[in-house]
Amino acid sequence: MAGPRLKRFTLGTVAVLAIAGLATGGVHAVQSAADSRESVTATSALSDATGRQHEQLGAYSTIAEAHTDKTASVTLDEANQVLANTEGKADASALTAVSSSLAGFESMPIDLVVSLTAETKTETAALSAAAAEADRVAAEAAAAAEAAAAAEAAAAAEAAAAEAAAAEAARQATLATTNTPEGAKAAARALASSKYGWGSDQFSCLNQLWEKESGWDYQAYNPSGATGIPQALPGSKMASAGTDWATNASTQVAWGLGYIKASSYGTPCAAWAHSQANNWY
Repeated sequence: MAGPRLKRFTLGTVAVLAIAGLATGGVHAVQSAADSRESVTATSALSDATGRQHEQLGAYSTIAEAHTDKTASVTLDEANQVLANTEGKADASALTAVSSSLAGFESMPIDLVVSLTAETKTETAALSAAAAEADRVAAEAAAAAEAAAAAEAAAAAEAAAAEAAAAEAARQATLATTNTPEGAKAAARALASSKYGWGSDQFSCLNQLWEKESGWDYQAYNPSGATGIPQALPGSKMASAGTDWATNASTQVAWGLGYIKASSYGTPCAAWAHSQANNWY
């Protein structure tokens, strides 16, 4: 428990002592009166200015102390809140030091409490401002990083789109070549040789077979439902070779060669012989 607080407003007490000295008389009384004249004069002036008696001034001193204590307490609460909210954002050493000193305000002289309270308020405002600036800088950095990431993503998307467009252009160029009778024949010759080991004799039979069936036209269609270069029935069978079977002669050729190989014919020449004998294969 702290000892009695040093009184900070003492004008009333000084006045009472001065009056008591005058009442005793003698040299000591005169000397006390002389020594206390200035204090009495000040007390009288304060009484005149406030319209209060000397004993009322003591009550006001108590009220002033209570108000000072309340202000110190509120200031400490605000400082502690700011310290908690701004942790790690700015240098809080100054506010920590002064608020720690103010924490013992209940046992301090009132003038020291007033001084420390004012200093704590100043440091609280300074730390709040520094933390706000740190938040602003962090927000700007985050926004810049986000903008950079967005720009990078946009650039990547643009590059991917350009790559996809180039690939599509290449595919369309290939299709423009392959989707002609001569292009389809070239694709068939190459695949027949590389995948099935069929030479020019087998290709000659294949050429005659598909010339008869479709004229090597990938868009050929028979009322029976037979479709494309190999006249698959139905045309959707060719989806097993690729989803682009309806628009890509190479896909139709791949399916047609696979069909011949897997069927009872086994080779284009056997399929051509069957076609010649039965008018279908």
